[in-house]
Amino acid sequence: MTTRPDRGGDPPPRPAAPGATAPVVPPIPAQPTAGAADPVPPTTETETAAERTPDLPPVARPTAADDRPPVADAPDGVVRTAKPDPAQYGVCAFLAVVGALVIVDALRIGHAISSADPIGPKPVPILLGALLLVVAAIYAVDVARGGAGEPEAGEDVDLSSPIDWRTVLLLIGAFLVNAVLIDRLGWVISGTLLFWGSAFALGNRHYIRNLLIAVALSLITFYTFAIGLGVNLPAGVLQGIL
Repeated sequence: MTTRPDRGGDPPPRPAAPGATAPVVPPIPAQPTAGAADPVPPTTETETAAERTPDLPPVARPTAADDRPPVADAPDGVVRTAKPDPAQYGVCAFLAVVGALVIVDALRIGHAISSADPIGPKPVPILLGALLLVVAAIYAVDVARGGAGEPEAGEDVDLSSPIDWRTVLLLIGAFLVNAVLIDRLGWVISGTLLFWGSAFALGNRHYIRNLLIAVALSLITFYTFAIGLGVNLPAGVLQGIL
């Protein structure tokens, strides 16, 4: 059975004519293997990779300012920013001033040394003032390196909302009224105004109920300090009644 060429097979060999010799087929040259020492030079028909690759424009290198690594959060919860926050230096200066004032005030203490207290009252405030100065210096170095405090998280507080200055001012007013009237009217009356005013500033509008609760809290705290702690709060106009 013969195989036809148009059906994917090789044609059968034809017998040679009488008196003719079979053609000599030249041997196929060996192909170079991968990793050979002498690579085959490219011919004129074959383009090299360099000839096929077009000339690309030079890539612009980033500058030194853009070559900085991205900022990452430190494991201790301190956020590293690219630039220091100038407002943090105010906190450093405040700590340094407080530490210096503590040391100066401690140096003005007289030499009060006894057998029961051989150290005296000077070393402890001096030590605290020195520690405040050290903390201020370390804090300034951290701020210069880009350190900033981690924002406080809140479950039910919107940290992006602005400050409610009306509530803040009302609370400050309630405390100032209590400070001014506590000696004249007594703690029970000034404390009642403080508790009632604080509830009003925070948005509670149950006026009668809040007034009763404020009076009860003032009386409880008055007798708690007088009986439990032995501290007599000012009675004011209610002297002799309470």
